[in-house]
Amino acid sequence: MQDKWDSSTKCVAPAALLEIAARLARPLVFTNGVFDLLHVGHVSYLEWASRQGASLVVALNGDASAARLGKGDERPLTSLRERMRLVAALGCVAWVSWFDEDRPERLLQGLRPDVYVKGGDYELQRLPEAALVASWGGRTEIAPYLPGHSSTALMRRIQAGADRRAVEVQR
Repeated sequence: MQDKWDSSTKCVAPAALLEIAARLARPLVFTNGVFDLLHVGHVSYLEWASRQGASLVVALNGDASAARLGKGDERPLTSLRERMRLVAALGCVAWVSWFDEDRPERLLQGLRPDVYVKGGDYELQRLPEAALVASWGGRTEIAPYLPGHSSTALMRRIQAGADRRAVEVQR
């Protein structure tokens, strides 16, 4: 018997996701990102995205794809497998997969979601994926941004705390 709390059952390869997609409740919502150091900003974003339709599919940048985003040599901090499990554990997420390209255009083309969602730190007119989604009648939505919540900001706070403790220990 499968454990109902095993989030790995919601993590699938891109090819498997394309097969599953036909059975998903519509409207289908798709979003993507790195989701490194999952935090409340990510959770708020994914919950908002899930309210835009009936099924939310999330695709994560593979490790090499995430590294090419220019967020720093140490990123991503956690592996693709770990990031997928964390996102899959959220109740608002139906399925999680990944892509290795810089943008998820191949997955978008295969899934043909009704709604494509990106975070408030993006501009609709600068998203090449928006035109692709519009080509089959879908729409792109920009989710509200929760200021002060980012993996980079969280990493800086953690590092500042570690630096402060190191100075105290040296005294």
